[in-house]
Amino acid sequence: MKNLFDAQKEESESKPARYVYDPTGKTDPFKPFISEQESTEEQKQKKPRTYLETLDLSQLELIAIIVGPKGNYAMVRDSKGVGHVIQKGTPIGTNDGTVYAVTEREVIVREEYKDFRGTVQYRDVAKRLPTAQ
Repeated sequence: MKNLFDAQKEESESKPARYVYDPTGKTDPFKPFISEQESTEEQKQKKPRTYLETLDLSQLELIAIIVGPKGNYAMVRDSKGVGHVIQKGTPIGTNDGTVYAVTEREVIVREEYKDFRGTVQYRDVAKRLPTAQ
């Protein structure tokens, strides 16, 4: 006559081994496909925005460019009619843009953005002087 312990031992030996999932080296199936938003801690660490950084580039109109030996300057007018002097390196626009170059006919603003994979890309936006007709 077998005791209860031996019967349980034989039963466990006849069952196949249990599968254990190992996630190392595999993608997380619950991670969103589109890049995640910045956490609130990262947003707090950013520096405060200037007035030009709160305006979209479409709200600004290029009205003058000054080319000189000390550097090139440009003047943009916002939707309120107020003029702002900018030069290379000035932060501008809502998409973390900076003035990349000021030439005789245009201002080039380089904006930084993340694509769907999360890699940092750059986009150049040119604001041209209105042509005289």
